[in-house]
Amino acid sequence: MADVFSTLAGQERAAGALRQYARSPVHAYLLTGPRGADLRGALVAFAAALQCAEHGCGHCERCRLVLSGHDPDVYVAPRAGLAWRVDELREADRVSRRRPLSRGYQIVIIEDVDAAVAGASPAGAALLKSLEEPPARTIFLLSAHDTPPEMDTVASRCVRVALRAPSDVELTATLVGEGAAPEVAALAVGAAHGDLGRARVLVGDPGLAARLERWRTVPDHLGGTSASASALAGELLRALDAASEPLAARQREEAAREVPEAGSSRGVTSRKELDARRRREQRRFRVDELRLGCATLARAYRDRLVEALAAGADAAPRDRRRAQAALRALDVVAEASRRLESNLDETLLVHDLLLSLVDV
Repeated sequence: MADVFSTLAGQERAAGALRQYARSPVHAYLLTGPRGADLRGALVAFAAALQCAEHGCGHCERCRLVLSGHDPDVYVAPRAGLAWRVDELREADRVSRRRPLSRGYQIVIIEDVDAAVAGASPAGAALLKSLEEPPARTIFLLSAHDTPPEMDTVASRCVRVALRAPSDVELTATLVGEGAAPEVAALAVGAAHGDLGRARVLVGDPGLAARLERWRTVPDHLGGTSASASALAGELLRALDAASEPLAARQREEAAREVPEAGSSRGVTSRKELDARRRREQRRFRVDELRLGCATLARAYRDRLVEALAAGADAAPRDRRRAQAALRALDVVAEASRRLESNLDETLLVHDLLLSLVDV
């Protein structure tokens, strides 16, 4: 590892800024970027650089503690639901008042702060209060994928660092550099839609190609009955469970490496905090997997549409019917993709999707 920022794919400009900020930090930073920009990795790397005497060498004991989640002066605020609750941010504020145990800073990491100001959430006021009255040796590290106008007040209290979406070429090169075969890395990156963290899980998933093929051939296996749709939905849901297993295995390995903190109840990675984070990771991974399935299915129906329209004005009635059916199917798949943004039960969503496709 060259330094703690070397694993951030395609983020040379942001990494350069963070290296400089680590030498003379202020009280709060807001990292922004699209999904897949590895905001979490950047937050943790920056925290390590702030605690390291050499500003993020990547080799010292302090860097190792931060990167492994065991530095008692780095707190990752846990969130139980989709939005931040006031009590969760008040607990983060309470932790921010601690004096650091070691030389360095008390660092408070709060991810997805846009979820604190969304809608009529009162949690934004609690966050703003913390940023306006920070203790001298506390640094807040925040992240947000979206920056709605409601976030302007929070953002104005922070130094903002923008990360960009890395290209597929950059992501593939990163995975190859980490030991993946080029063709496996390319398949994982294509399925991850620009998310390096997801690509790192998928690159070790031998069932990825088979799952993509299963979704691609859904139109061929729908038998025109609710029974066939239900059976196919069951297959897809079992494949979803199998897809989640590599992430669960990685999480179990991380849990096995965790060690109790000697003589201290402090620390960023209490069991409760880690469990909450891992549940969110699992939920996000499963939603992304279903989104990938819907995208693969949509491509299959677009291919059918193109094939049916190839005859142009001389198309036979059968081709016109196939084109109309493909258009209706694309609408059904698009609606299922939109519903993924809600907290809808995934079993219900997949069954509804396939039952609706039977009727097109």
